[in-house]
Formats: sequence, structure tokens, C-alpha cells
Amino acid sequence: MNILLIGYGKMGKAIEAIALQRGHTIVGKIDNKEQLLRFDGNADVAIEFTQPEAAISNLRYCFDRKLPVVCGTTGWLEHAKELELECRNKGGALLYSSNFSLGVNLFFKLNETLALLMKPYTDYSVSIDETHHTQKKDAPSGTAITLAEGIIKNQPLKKNWTLNGTTAAANIEQSVVITSHRIDPVPGTHTVSYRSAIDDIQITHTAHSRHGFALGAVLVAEWLKGKTGVFKMDDFLGF
Repeated sequence: MNILLIGYGKMGKAIEAIALQRGHTIVGKIDNKEQLLRFDGNADVAIEFTQPEAAISNLRYCFDRKLPVVCGTTGWLEHAKELELECRNKGGALLYSSNFSLGVNLFFKLNETLALLMKPYTDYSVSIDETHHTQKKDAPSGTAITLAEGIIKNQPLKKNWTLNGTTAAANIEQSVVITSHRIDPVPGTHTVSYRSAIDDIQITHTAHSRHGFALGAVLVAEWLKGKTGVFKMDDFLGF
């Protein structure tokens, strides 16, 4: 399979190493918009890990060329609906995830199940704590937002999430508070906590390296090749 890497930072290099191990060919390593516009190779799929401000134009580049694209960039989801519609209208293929680690996606399901179990027990307050390396530009992480959305979906008293408790005090009980830390060299740690006066319940996912993210992205790219439409990790995992 011919893979176009859009974004050749630490994640791009980790993805390259795994893709080569799995017998794929890297036909382009893109670091900026000008390089992308000059690319004239033959790719079966693109894997996009860049920055929020670049992701939208990168995705549109792929849609215009009907190039299936796996996107791991976070921080652009306010534009998700319009980009998903554009992808479908142009006959493209997109699978976006805040995290491609198979372990994290199992953690997402565990989080939703725990949220449902805790629904009747309103004495517990729920919060999320996430830590990443200092090169991660957006906060909270996309993974933390996905965790918060999983809680909100299963607990009607929660209406939204807030970063570092910035929601007005009157509405804080309706919010899932996310606290973000940026500490090197942490690849990513997420903890969901339920606290009461009697006890605490916590679940944690700790990434030890980028390997899990990179492997997941390559596996998804293999699956996405030749497809059209907009997909989620649940489609890939068969949940």
C-alpha cells in the first residue's frame, strides 16, 4: 500500500517505521502546505497528523483527490460537520479519531459503561485529568473530550465539559471538569475520577510510547483503503 504522510513530526516518523515494517511504501513525507500542493505521487491512503490550523485544508486536499484519509489531528472539531458533508459530497473517505490506540478505544468503552453504572449515584462528582508532553498545542486533549462526551451521553445531569473549572460556579455541577497538564516527556495519561465523601473510583489509561497510536493509525489506513464515506473507530473495531 502506498501511504502519503501529511505531517512528519514525531508521530509521522513513528507511523513511517511501523508502515515500513508492515510492508507498505511511503510515497510522500509532507511538512507544510507548499510541499503538499507540489506532491504528485500515487497514494492509496493519506495519514494526517499535523496541527489544528492546518488540518482543515489538508483534509480538503484529500477530499478533492478522492484520497482516503486517516486523521489524528485534534482541535478542529467545530468544523467537523461541514467537513464530513464535504467528504461525502466529493466521494472521499475519512476516519477521524482523537486517539488511534486500540487500548484507548477500549478505555472509551469502559468509560461509557462506568458512566452508565454511576448514573444513579449522584453523590459522586466526576472529573477528568489528562497529561501530555509540552509539544501538544491543544488543551484539553481530544481524548479527554471524547471521554467527557462519553460521560455526558450516559449521565443526563451533565450537559457539557469545562477546562480547568472555568465554567461559572452556578453551572459547574452540570459540567464534566477536565484538568490539563503539559509535562515532558509524557505521551499521554488520562484518568476519570468519581469522588464522594466516602470513597473514590478511578480508571486510568497510561500510554508508554507513541507506538500504540502509530500502530492503530496504520491498521486503520489498511482498513480504509478503497472505501468511501465517513467512519469512526467503532466502525473499524466492529463495536
